[in-house]
Amino acid sequence: MKNYILGVLITMLIFACNTEQENAQHIIDKAIENAGGERYENAEISFDFRKGNYRSRRKEGKFELERILADSSGKQYRDLISNQGFKRYYGDSIVQLPDSLKTLYKNSVNSVHYFVHLPFGLNDAAVNKKLIGIDSIYNQEYYEIKVTFDTKGGGTDHEDVYVYWINTRNYKVDYLAYSFEVNEGGLRFRKAYNPRTIQGIRFVDYENYFTENLDTPLQELDDLYQARQLELLSKIENKNIEVTIPE
Repeated sequence: MKNYILGVLITMLIFACNTEQENAQHIIDKAIENAGGERYENAEISFDFRKGNYRSRRKEGKFELERILADSSGKQYRDLISNQGFKRYYGDSIVQLPDSLKTLYKNSVNSVHYFVHLPFGLNDAAVNKKLIGIDSIYNQEYYEIKVTFDTKGGGTDHEDVYVYWINTRNYKVDYLAYSFEVNEGGLRFRKAYNPRTIQGIRFVDYENYFTENLDTPLQELDDLYQARQLELLSKIENKNIEVTIPE
């Protein structure tokens, strides 16, 4: 009898875990679909962020993520991430870099593209998703989705942890928070604003907040935000966005 009860409890636990994962996956699928869905797969997207011009291209599993910066003479640096790895060009010449600088530049380019393309990317193979609760922010109800990354395929920042607040009515990602390890680590909380849809793909800008208390759990940052206990660090504004989707 005891073995039977134990078996039932184990079965219930496995079912509950599977249901939780299915729910998280369903929520992310809906968020991606509503933000652009399949349009991301073959889109060419360009935009300006701070002093750089950025461009992404995707087609049939191949991708390029690009950043162009001009130096004081007007000559351009071009950083390119693709399926073949990372390269930096100065004019038409490839720049030979130590691995440390390659990693630094690659992470910088990838980070900007990552946030611009959200929620696209949350179904990558190295991404782990978990529904950790349902909460309210200013009387709007949100799913709280925790995202972690596998070591293999998760990039050099695979130890970073994210929480996404996804609206339970329209599946829009209105808030997110993350912890990072580089540069002595930190916590960030972002509020999306200025939403616009271009060629069927949704884009937002962000108010970027922080707290110096690094022991704060990520899922509590929304409470601190509502209590006005987070400090505004910067605004993340992407300008001159253009989208081309081949027929």
